[in-house]
Amino acid sequence: MPSNGLLAVCQSGYEGMLAREMEGLGISAAASGPGWVTAGGSSAESLRGAAFTHAILEDTTEVAGESVNELAQAIFGFFAGSLTGERVEGPWPCVFAGGQDITGLGRRVASVEGAFHELLKKRMGRIAKLASPDKPRVGPARGLFVWFTDFGRAHAARSAFLCGPCRMADDDAAPSRSYLKVEESYAIIGREPEPGETVCDLGAAPGGWSYSAAKRGARVVAVDNGPLKGGALGNPLIDHRRADAFGFSPGRESTYDWLFSDLLEDPHKVLKSIVGPWLSGGWCRRFVVNLKFGRVDPIALLGELRAADSPFSRHASGVRITHLYHDREEFTVTGNVP
Repeated sequence: MPSNGLLAVCQSGYEGMLAREMEGLGISAAASGPGWVTAGGSSAESLRGAAFTHAILEDTTEVAGESVNELAQAIFGFFAGSLTGERVEGPWPCVFAGGQDITGLGRRVASVEGAFHELLKKRMGRIAKLASPDKPRVGPARGLFVWFTDFGRAHAARSAFLCGPCRMADDDAAPSRSYLKVEESYAIIGREPEPGETVCDLGAAPGGWSYSAAKRGARVVAVDNGPLKGGALGNPLIDHRRADAFGFSPGRESTYDWLFSDLLEDPHKVLKSIVGPWLSGGWCRRFVVNLKFGRVDPIALLGELRAADSPFSRHASGVRITHLYHDREEFTVTGNVP
């Protein structure tokens, strides 16, 4: 079985952007398809902070087969061979996935996964009992990770790094789909709003992000001339200020625990008029800011956001720029203000 370096997973349709970002990091893409990019002989560590990367399968091995059973046998052979000298004592993640844009591939993946588990139960009963479909949201993991690039071919790895993006469960009371983005961002920043904390949500309407904070007990100032809806409308923890987000400031004596901003505006305007003043003024302790790149080159924008003179570099720490599972043509930037 040939070794193929690493396989980076991204949101389907953005593999070209990921390949360009990799090139900027000195990593040459070897191949790509819906939701994945491979690179031979590259260091996975250099990709962990890439914006478009959702997960990285390290030191992958390509497996192939014409049928479900052939693929399951090949994956089992890889897994069994990789266990030499290793003692499995606790639960380990066993994750099978593949490109979502290939019709019927999901059923194929599920069938191979089922056949693999049957083999595992028959030949390694104790280890099979410890297998789990769960994996950490963020950080390194050791187990079995299999990514299908088509119906007869997959990349298997024992180690992976999970960057945080993940599909989130919806809430019927959430006013909008954007609610899912801020819910997803909490794992990236490693924290979520807590009871009694304060949140300023700029461009809040219809209130998805405000609702997300209020449902956790935080007190929210929601700034937008538009109306709030759903669980944000009339919420006692949400103070709706009908004002322009670009003209709002908390004043010298006010510091919010959180700044939220998800504005349908040019990212440079948001950086200059909101991010710069809020971070340099110390008006918030941590932030979740969404920047749209639909009308600008996203790779060029990444360069600007990471530059030494950007407000994130100058005034914040722990900054992550991420293209979330629920993001479209936008980046979500999270971090702390010292």
